[in-house]
Amino acid sequence: MDEQEFAELAAGAALNALSPADRALFEAARRDHPEWDHWVRADVATAAALGEDVPTALPPLTSRSTLLARIATTPQLPAMDASVAAAAAPLTAWTQSPADASSPEPPVTGASMDAPADGSAAAQSADAAASAPPAEPPPNTATIQAVSRRNWTRGILALAASMVLLVALGLGAAMINDYLNRPPAVVALQQIEDAPDAQSATVDVIDGGSATAHWSESVGKAVLVSQGLPQIADDETYEMWFVRDGAAESAGTFDPAGLTTTALLDGAVEPGDVIAITVEPQGGSPTGEPSTDPIVSIPTA
Repeated sequence: MDEQEFAELAAGAALNALSPADRALFEAARRDHPEWDHWVRADVATAAALGEDVPTALPPLTSRSTLLARIATTPQLPAMDASVAAAAAPLTAWTQSPADASSPEPPVTGASMDAPADGSAAAQSADAAASAPPAEPPPNTATIQAVSRRNWTRGILALAASMVLLVALGLGAAMINDYLNRPPAVVALQQIEDAPDAQSATVDVIDGGSATAHWSESVGKAVLVSQGLPQIADDETYEMWFVRDGAAESAGTFDPAGLTTTALLDGAVEPGDVIAITVEPQGGSPTGEPSTDPIVSIPTA
């Protein structure tokens, strides 16, 4: 057994679809070739992932009746007993037609005329036929069916292995694509959380909800994660501020996106800053200063 055949059987083993004979071959090859075991681990992991993604659903109530109706209308081959097939006479290489039977006998050649009358030539032919190796009997029906089932099973296992590989590649590509296309605020939040000097503070919003500020001086970034902020008009937006030394410096605007919103502040937090949120006209405060009282004030000291 080569590695390709082992990979096909590994897919069937992961799906618990091997026959007893193939199971024995698979286990023997696995013992003899431990370096091929990565096929088994990959197929088992992929089969588990496929099982998690399949939604739980009951089959249609008409499945059984539909299947039985198709079986009833599908032409069926007559059953043949294996012993009868084995005892059947093998087919000859050619069959004599009626025209051939009525044709005259071939002319007698000189060699035939010169043959001795005592039958020695016939005896030599009989001896040669007896000494020739016996022809291998044709396989019986049971053998043919067994080989066909084995080939069909191997083909199905190869197809299953290919589908498992394609699904694994698709899931991997989707995960890589999601990772590479993360929003900047999410990337910054991960960088802050991984920093040794990461800090955070949470406060309640005046009209409901909460807001958590995450910052790191070594990373030089600050991220605001808000939950359940109150609804505002379509022509309004939330604006973030760094309040330092009694003055407010705009740190960008954001609009709530669902229950939880992650926003990256423009600029780096400095020691003693207060991170604030106000409700401003769409696009931000036209004066560059807060026009309303803050609904969130998070001290970073």
